[in-house]
Amino acid sequence: MTIAQSPPPPAGIPPQYGPPITLEAAKRVALAAEAFAEKQGWPVVIAVFDSTAHLAVLLRRDQANLGAVELAQRKAETAVRFRRPTKVFEEIVAGGGMRLLSVASDIIALEGGLPLLKDGCVIGSIGVSGLTSGEDAQVAQAGLAAL
Repeated sequence: MTIAQSPPPPAGIPPQYGPPITLEAAKRVALAAEAFAEKQGWPVVIAVFDSTAHLAVLLRRDQANLGAVELAQRKAETAVRFRRPTKVFEEIVAGGGMRLLSVASDIIALEGGLPLLKDGCVIGSIGVSGLTSGEDAQVAQAGLAAL
């Protein structure tokens, strides 16, 4: 017997929400991101949110910027609320899309936030802050890879 799969969503439509990430999986994601940051010697903050946009895990490496605590959470929140990487919003703003910021001031348009997917559904997100947006994104990607 073959089980029919849902067709992928049309381009531009984000994946559906799934059940919230488990605490065990959220810890695994955060610890993998931290291990990568530690290898690089990068002082960052790592936030993992569940699919209901609530904080599941927060790690602040020694000497991470105090402001990075809020930024990491805002990146994770943006990624899960909009079911897209925050880099998408950074690119919109860089391309002259300033109206985006006037419409939704709660969007953080800096790379470093990624949705976490399981079986094609968003189960949470990771947000990283403390360095350049590109370096934050590398740490977030390391966490995503552990999922």
